[in-house]
Amino acid sequence: MEFPKVSLHDHLDGSLRPETLIELAASSGVTLPYDDPETLARWFIGDVAEPQVAHWDEKFGLTTAVMQTEESIVRIAREWVIEAAADGVVYGEARWAPEKHILGGLPLRVAVEAVAAGLAEGEAIVAAEGGRIRARQLLCGMRSSTLSFEIARLAVDTYGEWGGSVAGYDIAGPEDGFPVRQHLDAFTLLDREGVPYTIHTGEADGEHSVWETVHLAHALRLGHGVRIIEDVRLNGRPLGVRTAVRDVAAARAGSGPASLTLGRTAQWVVDRRIPLEVCVSSNSKGVVDGIENHPVELLRELGFTVTINPDNRLISMISISADFRRIEEQFGWGVPEFEAAELAAVEAAFLSGPEKRALAAEVKAAIAAFTR
Repeated sequence: MEFPKVSLHDHLDGSLRPETLIELAASSGVTLPYDDPETLARWFIGDVAEPQVAHWDEKFGLTTAVMQTEESIVRIAREWVIEAAADGVVYGEARWAPEKHILGGLPLRVAVEAVAAGLAEGEAIVAAEGGRIRARQLLCGMRSSTLSFEIARLAVDTYGEWGGSVAGYDIAGPEDGFPVRQHLDAFTLLDREGVPYTIHTGEADGEHSVWETVHLAHALRLGHGVRIIEDVRLNGRPLGVRTAVRDVAAARAGSGPASLTLGRTAQWVVDRRIPLEVCVSSNSKGVVDGIENHPVELLRELGFTVTINPDNRLISMISISADFRRIEEQFGWGVPEFEAAELAAVEAAFLSGPEKRALAAEVKAAIAAFTR
């Protein structure tokens, strides 16, 4: 029996099955670097170096290139649900950027409806096999694009349709050099219309990016958010995300003090329980060097609201179950810590109050059955 999981940060276009990507590429004329599923998957995660790309967005360019028709989008959304359910996910939000799926002339609304149809088909397949999962979608604007307001309007216009498929909004893309303040009109619209939103922040940029996210854009969740650790001081000196774990461990092993104090932004995030959408394995291949240097346990210890997410099942080649095992091995988490993370994710989900209470009861019951 799988430990029940709630997935809040999971990119649809980063989670294609390699076999599906190869098949769709062949039928749509998209050239891939490899036509062998195993080698292609290893190239996506960086284990196969050639051909080199300047930025990970180029890899997303390949996945989105095969997602330009209703049929392909429906299939990929359907398979996303099936893969998530196999990972033990009972509620999942798949995020994707509609503007990247209209290159073949597909209207934005039709693309959103295709994702809704695929998620619903996936739910039905899982149910027919005796399982249960609820799947929703988040529409992403892009930091580097001028269409963030248009996608926010699309989220407002489709919110509540197709059985509530569109759960909210996100803004993704390159963080450093593309500040949130350039997109405040989108967040003003969403806030006014009552559509919840999260923002990618605190991954490729530091504390100031998180400050903008919580104080200018007022995000309900922080996508990644791990660099909020840089607003924590060890004996008066700010921590760096890459060295925080080692520096704190060394200070605690020494004979001197090891005092940790939160800065104003960090304290704000802790006090208001603004959830961090932590993606441990994904972060460990860029934000930090290796899982052993990831500050997830330090963040939990300091009182941050931590949730555990896969980010990209293909591009990061990860599942939440695998991350659970890595966190257990590296940081000694057990059922209490994982239960706290999952119940925090339930509370952070873009659902109504009654839906959250029902989901919390389901998760608690499943955890109780898991531990028997």
